[in-house]
Amino acid sequence: MTVAVPHGGRVLFIGDSITDAGRDRACGDDLGTGYAMMAGAWFTARHPGHRVGFVNRGVSGDRVRDLRARWEIDCLALAPNVVSILIGVNDTWRRYDRDDPTSAPGFARDYRHILESTRRLGARLVLVEPFLVPLDDGQRGWRADLDPKVDVVRRLAAEFDATLVAVDELFQAAGVDGRVWTRDGVHPTPFGHALIAQAWLRAVTPAT
Repeated sequence: MTVAVPHGGRVLFIGDSITDAGRDRACGDDLGTGYAMMAGAWFTARHPGHRVGFVNRGVSGDRVRDLRARWEIDCLALAPNVVSILIGVNDTWRRYDRDDPTSAPGFARDYRHILESTRRLGARLVLVEPFLVPLDDGQRGWRADLDPKVDVVRRLAAEFDATLVAVDELFQAAGVDGRVWTRDGVHPTPFGHALIAQAWLRAVTPAT
């Protein structure tokens, strides 16, 4: 299922550092250097007459609870036509580096809350799976925590009639050294960002 972006519409990318990608906070339309910029640039290059606006509200370090706390200001107040969400790896990471876990039910509760609150916009939803490209045995152990959260996103996509971008599955199936895609198992290289952008573009189309 693809999402159709209306002519002159607004697309919001929101999430954690993977979406943030070094965006300039002082410049409201800066998309950073990652997949959000790549996807927005390629969409516009392919459909320049569609005049779609792209906005990035990724914040490094965010978990789903942080997204929920800022949802009114950083999503609803912007009145986007399409909302693209990538969140979840920090909900796993904090369990292992700070002993501060997020349970799968807690993750689902906060994620569902932001999706329910977005319904009043009438916006279409694109849910990008959280992902991990393990570089060592320690990170491979993180899958026990992350996999249930990936399942939550898949179930919520079905529940809310959202378009799912299955990047975790894509990275797992890539069949090459993970260092091609990521610096540390979490943050993508330019090639990893490009892979996400390609998957995102396959899920989004201009409305006719």
